[in-house]
Amino acid sequence: MKTTMRLVLAVFLAIFLSLAVFPQAQTLVPIEFRVGPKDVLQIDVYGVDSLRNLEVTISEVGKMTLPLLGEVDVNGLTKSEVEQKLVRLLSESVLRNPQVTVLIKQYQSKVVYLIGAVQKPGVYPLLSRQTLLETIVAAGGPANNAGLEIIVVRKQNGGEGTSLRLSLEDLMFKADARLDIPLQPNDIINIPADREVVIYVLGAVKNPGALTVKLSSVPSLLKAITKAGGFSDRANQGDVRIRRTNPQGVEKEVRVNVRDIIRGKKKDVPLEPEDVIIIGESIF
Repeated sequence: MKTTMRLVLAVFLAIFLSLAVFPQAQTLVPIEFRVGPKDVLQIDVYGVDSLRNLEVTISEVGKMTLPLLGEVDVNGLTKSEVEQKLVRLLSESVLRNPQVTVLIKQYQSKVVYLIGAVQKPGVYPLLSRQTLLETIVAAGGPANNAGLEIIVVRKQNGGEGTSLRLSLEDLMFKADARLDIPLQPNDIINIPADREVVIYVLGAVKNPGALTVKLSSVPSLLKAITKAGGFSDRANQGDVRIRRTNPQGVEKEVRVNVRDIIRGKKKDVPLEPEDVIIIGESIF
């Protein structure tokens, strides 16, 4: 419960900071939602009983059928443009100075899909120039098992998809407004769940055995040795081996002089899940 509350507070803090620290994010001008197939509209024409509080569903070709007017093409129009079109058509045929009100009751034509480790995954309406952060917040924020990455999958006009990988931490907790991208209809937003993996540290360390870590934060060689309690008194820091098996089942062994890493002469070695680290013992 405490973790969830901290996460919610962090989400709203991120929004506040993105507005305060990155004012350029406000240059995204909201645009009106444009109606399309399967959207449900409520039409209200004052003084016309057959057009009072009338709910209509837009057809697959973007048309609605109304009493007195028949089929009316409204595909791609904003709410205001639908009202203006109905005023014009009614003025031309049956009414003088008609008063028309249109409400969008259900948004079905433009949606985004939010999946993965979020509090409320599902299909969300894309109401305007909606951004990635706004959609994640609408879904209750990331779940406790969320990884460190957001994947946005977007289909192009030719049907081919492209994917964009963004840092969840940089977007939500560092308030990097550059990552708060505007969304497009049918975008798929995936926050993959983190999972636990194992690294084995054996030989001359104080606490040899399996280290269980998150996939998103697999430690480096030096950090893994530190997690295992550090070198024992008999450890040979110049004789450390990393055994790794590739997806084809082929095992490879790499020898590392950790003493050089500690002295800053060489870079630390990144590890992978299921790596086996063996620290040799000094003869003397």
